[in-house]
Amino acid sequence: MTFGSSLLSAIPGLRHAFSTREGGVSGGIYESLNGGLGSNDDPAHVAENRRRMAAQMGVAPEHFLSVHQIHSPDVVVATGPWQGDKPRADALVTRTVGIAIGVTAADCGPILLVDPAARVIGAAHAGWKGALTGVLESTVEAMEKLGADRSGMLAAIGPLIRQHSYEVGGEFVERFLDADAENAVFFIPSVRDGHAMFDLAGFIRMRLENAGVLMIDDIGVDTYSDERFYSYRRSVHRGETDYGRHIHAIALEP
Repeated sequence: MTFGSSLLSAIPGLRHAFSTREGGVSGGIYESLNGGLGSNDDPAHVAENRRRMAAQMGVAPEHFLSVHQIHSPDVVVATGPWQGDKPRADALVTRTVGIAIGVTAADCGPILLVDPAARVIGAAHAGWKGALTGVLESTVEAMEKLGADRSGMLAAIGPLIRQHSYEVGGEFVERFLDADAENAVFFIPSVRDGHAMFDLAGFIRMRLENAGVLMIDDIGVDTYSDERFYSYRRSVHRGETDYGRHIHAIALEP
């Protein structure tokens, strides 16, 4: 149902989990541990799946927090259950014990962060747009506002679509080169003319390192080719009408 980062697993008083699609109650294209509230899955199934995820993290369902993701650089501070609608953002940070903060993904990059000394944690959803517009830097800055030090932070890059599976068009490449010509190193030629293969994980690592986070564990899993994981792109290629979402989470233990 879940697996972890060896780097984060060595930290006392910390719990984290990168989820697979196994161990839930959903059926059909959502089989089985779909946590996506925005999917067209049976809401009762999603609620039960999220309850199981919360139990895995050692928190009550109402303390298993995620946000309404919008592919932005926006970050929110979590201190307890949301009052009203979920915030619109793509990362969460906290220093509150007893809540789990998580991000949803199905090809995009989930990043879990911690400063063990300050006991401040973060979870970021870094698709290409969020990574390019600064969600990782915003998360690091928000953690520092809670007392963390970026030089002491550790990060884990979870399951995401890898370069050998991630074909993009010429306009996509141009967008990255317009931002910084050195981004060319994250593209290799595709077998199709006018297309390239994009290294999202490498781009995320570079942005973290440039932000001062140097202790990084990359899980190395490709969501597209590994059937244990949901994949937006795989679902599109199969002509499916929707897709499941993982929730990847981190929490401070007492």
